[in-house]
Amino acid sequence: MRETVDSLDAAFPIAGTIALELIQRTDVSDQWLRPSALLKMSVGALACHLGRQIARAAELLPFTTDVPPLDSVDTHYDRAAWVTSSSPDDPPNDRSTDDAAATLGAAALKTRATRALETASALLAGHSASDVVLIPWQGWSLRRDDFLLTRMLEIVVHADDLALSVDLPTPEFPDEVFAPVRDLLVRLAVRRHGQSALISALTRSERSRVISAF
Repeated sequence: MRETVDSLDAAFPIAGTIALELIQRTDVSDQWLRPSALLKMSVGALACHLGRQIARAAELLPFTTDVPPLDSVDTHYDRAAWVTSSSPDDPPNDRSTDDAAATLGAAALKTRATRALETASALLAGHSASDVVLIPWQGWSLRRDDFLLTRMLEIVVHADDLALSVDLPTPEFPDEVFAPVRDLLVRLAVRRHGQSALISALTRSERSRVISAF
């Protein structure tokens, strides 16, 4: 077992701050009801989904659990039902929570996300966040750095989705945020498609193909 679980404690608030800045843009609030780049999601619902990644950290980090953590974050994605689902209408992809949050409007999201970021940042800076975090909707636990990495991946990916939805440049994340997300996505893509597919996609335009980590 790793000796520490705090490798991403400083990185997560940075990711959350960048997400919050995007959420608060008038480009987002002005297009709140428009369809987003994601199927069956409005811009508002997508913004709420992005903000919910910060809220998840604030909600779950304070609590301890007796459920042993998975051995790695990669195993989390091997087991998660939404990764292997084939349709946006499958139960693991239910968007009703984000749709409901979107009806409350952009100002309410700003307030929720701001408070959640303050709470999560204080927990991490004060060394009062749990070393092992229960993921109740999955039924298993992750070490804190693995949990934070799952939230950072969601933030990086959905910040890109939201920016594209409202014709804004995708936010640039610093290396301490982007590098672990990048490395995780590469590992997941290799597990799904194999080394050759990844090498071809990255280096050989004449034989590259679209590959996804999910």
